[in-house]
Amino acid sequence: MSGHSKWANTKHRKAGQDALRGKIFTKLGKEIAVAVKEGGADSNTNRKLKDIIVKARANNMPNDGIDRAIKKAAGDKDAVNYETIIYEGYGPNGIAVMVETLTDNKNRTAANVRSAFTKGKGNMGTTGCVSFMFDEKGQILIEKDDEMNDDDVMMLALEAGAEDFYADEEGYEIITSTDDFSDVCTKLEEHKFTFASAEVKMIPQTTNKLDEENAKWMQKMIDLLDDDDDVQNVWHNWDEE
Repeated sequence: MSGHSKWANTKHRKAGQDALRGKIFTKLGKEIAVAVKEGGADSNTNRKLKDIIVKARANNMPNDGIDRAIKKAAGDKDAVNYETIIYEGYGPNGIAVMVETLTDNKNRTAANVRSAFTKGKGNMGTTGCVSFMFDEKGQILIEKDDEMNDDDVMMLALEAGAEDFYADEEGYEIITSTDDFSDVCTKLEEHKFTFASAEVKMIPQTTNKLDEENAKWMQKMIDLLDDDDDVQNVWHNWDEE
């Protein structure tokens, strides 16, 4: 997310990393399987797979686990066929929400997503109702330490091919095009940067705040969606600061 919420989301994920690690790796494994089926097991020629590998590493998925997931997907001709479906709708007070799913049962997934919207005081909308409020970009987050200089990091990011660079007291947000995401990540890793988060995602063009009551309902919706095995990603324009 843009604004301060990007760090809130990252810290929330890290705080529960141990408990959620297995669930996160399972979801990443599904993404890897779909990418391999669509474009093959060679990340040099399959950009989608290359992007997901970067995301998996940023989530501390071991390299051998990534390799196993790729080999399993490449060799399993009878694997479950997952379909990507993106649902759109509104959270409390009109917050725009996009939910990316990988499912083998559209009826089950649609019902579960609709239920999460309803329980969070929101409602599902039609395709395209909020997607125009987001841009698909690569986002890399790097937490700041005392040895980092804002100008130096900015120059390295821009020279690597980044489109935008933002710095605040907590760290750096680097935005790339979808085409350049993996290459920018590789160049930054060569300079020994460790990513707090790195993925291609839907980034909101603007964000909106919520009062305390609506924020509780919004968080409930996000938690319900995150707990759903069919849900891969939840994007929204709620500024959690």
